[in-house]
Amino acid sequence: MSDSSPAARLHQLFEGRRLTPTQRRIAHSMVRGAADVPFLSSVELAELAGVSQPSVTRFAVALGFDGYPALRRHLREVAPASAADETAVSYNEYQQAVLGEIENLRHLAELLADPAPVEQAGRLLAASAVLPVLGLRAASSQARGFAYFAAKVHPDVRLLDEGGSMLADRIDTARRAGAEVLLCFALPRHPKEVVDALAYAREQGLTVVTVADSAFAPVAGHSDLLIPAAVGTGLAFDTACAPMLLGRVLLEAMCDGLPQAQARLEEFDARASARGLFVE
Repeated sequence: MSDSSPAARLHQLFEGRRLTPTQRRIAHSMVRGAADVPFLSSVELAELAGVSQPSVTRFAVALGFDGYPALRRHLREVAPASAADETAVSYNEYQQAVLGEIENLRHLAELLADPAPVEQAGRLLAASAVLPVLGLRAASSQARGFAYFAAKVHPDVRLLDEGGSMLADRIDTARRAGAEVLLCFALPRHPKEVVDALAYAREQGLTVVTVADSAFAPVAGHSDLLIPAAVGTGLAFDTACAPMLLGRVLLEAMCDGLPQAQARLEEFDARASARGLFVE
């Protein structure tokens, strides 16, 4: 992530901190509204994060500041020109939702300025003889989309998109078959079952790579490598353009680590053409 962005500086401020769930919620809200946070009161930030005002004060102290005013002064000192200085434009709720997703994609682009985490993830996914891909509830579509395309180039992809008592069994089966890595898509609201499944997967010796909506998501403590991509919250149901795109980026990185990826794609195209699978 570019060091010049407000979101990047906030990530650096939070990096390495042991935050409570409430503090992670505040941190996540600050990152999502990075350009405006230096100009919010503690009450406004509390409303933005859905927590109490004293929680914001305790959060600032946990970061090493005397209180929230000191934290806000620090943010103003390092912040570029305020977004509040820009000419105000009125957008309806649908436009705001789209613009919010565009901002999430900008944050993702900043994150990918350092490609090392994605490249590391790609190598891990490619090296695993069996690749289980986990995603429950809201994240199931992300996991399913990744698994659909990954199966075209990876020899053994196993989609885990249903919970229940058999989830641990399926993790065991993948592990016995040669899985070394589990890829997880974790989006809000975060099911407890996903957190438990990741904890179990690591107990069984699997390396967990996670795409989550925030570096402070509940699954962070059970992930060996977590790459964040924010969701949009402007509509009645969250939107997940950035996590979907990050999934495609991980596919690209995985293909770079699979010597036979291009040959398998060409073979699939030849067979699809022979079968008349797609309308030209």
